[in-house]
Amino acid sequence: MATVPIAVERAGPGWGPRTLLRRLRSGDEIAHLATLCFAASVILITTWLVYVLWVNSALPRHKFGLHFFLTSVWDPIFDQFGALPFIYGTLVTSAVALLLAVPAGLGAAIFLAELAPQRISDALTFVIDLLAAVPSVIYGLLGIFTVVPLLRKYVQPFLHSTLGFLPFFQGPHYGVGFLAAGVLLAVMVMPFIISVSREVLLAVPVDQREAALALGATRWEATWKVIVPYARIGILGSVFLALARALGETMAVTMVIGNNPRISASLFAPGYTIAAIIANEFTEATGDLYLQALIELGLVLFLLTFILNGLARLLILLTTQRGTAQE
Repeated sequence: MATVPIAVERAGPGWGPRTLLRRLRSGDEIAHLATLCFAASVILITTWLVYVLWVNSALPRHKFGLHFFLTSVWDPIFDQFGALPFIYGTLVTSAVALLLAVPAGLGAAIFLAELAPQRISDALTFVIDLLAAVPSVIYGLLGIFTVVPLLRKYVQPFLHSTLGFLPFFQGPHYGVGFLAAGVLLAVMVMPFIISVSREVLLAVPVDQREAALALGATRWEATWKVIVPYARIGILGSVFLALARALGETMAVTMVIGNNPRISASLFAPGYTIAAIIANEFTEATGDLYLQALIELGLVLFLLTFILNGLARLLILLTTQRGTAQE
C-alpha cells in the first residue's frame, strides 16, 4: 500500500509573540537583556570618558601637538605647557613603589598563606584589609610627619654616603621628592598585593603541595618551587592592580613629592605627577588653554594607565601560553 507523504511545516526560529512572551515569563530574556546592558555600560562609560577628555583638550592639542608630551616647560603666564615632567614623575614614583612593595608584599603573602598558623593568618589578613581602606589623605599625613623626617635625617644621608656614586642618590636631602612619594606609594599598594596574592596562593590545589612534600621537598621548597610558580598569573595580576593604584594616586603623593615640575635623575629631588598637578592647579586655571592643558594631562594619565594595563594583560597571556606549552 502506497503511503502518501505528508508535508510537515517546520517550526520557525522561535521569535513569535508566544515564544517571546514565554521567554519573558521564564525570565531568560529579561536576564539576558539586563546583563547585556550592564556589560555594555562599561564600554559606554569608557568611550564617553575618552570623548569628553578628547573634546575638552582641543586647544593644547592643536597648538602644541606632540610637543606637549616632549616639552618640559610649564608656564601658565606665557601659555607654555609641556607634560614631560609629570609623565616622568608618575612613572618614577610608580616604579619605586613597585620595587619596594612587590618583594615585601609577596613575602608577606607567602607567610600568611603557607607558613603562618591559621589564627595569625586570619587576624593579619583582617588588618591588611583595613589598611587597604584607609583614605589616601591619612597616608599623606603619615608621610609628612613620619616618612619625610626619617628620609631626610637617616635614609637619604645613608644612601648618599654609600651609593652616592650613582646618579639616583645624589643631591641635597630635602626629604620630600621622588623617593618619599615612592615609599609612601609602596605602603599604600602593599595591602593589595598581599591580599590578592594570598587568595591566589590559597587557591592552589592541595595536591600540588602534597606531591612536592611526598617527593622529599621541604615546606619552603614546596612553596617557592611549586606553589608560587603555579600561582604566578594571579600574582602578576595583583602587581598590576597595585600599579594601577600607584599611577592614579593623588593626595598622598601631592603632600610629599615636593611639587616641582622638573626632571631629575636623583630620587632625592622634588618632582611632580600628573594626578598631583591636576589636583593642585585645576581650580586656579583661568584661561581656556590652561584649563584644557590640565584636561589633556588627564587624558594622558588615562591612556598611560590603559597602555600599561594592556601590556600587563599581554604579559599574563604570554606567561600562560608558555606555561601551557611546557606542560
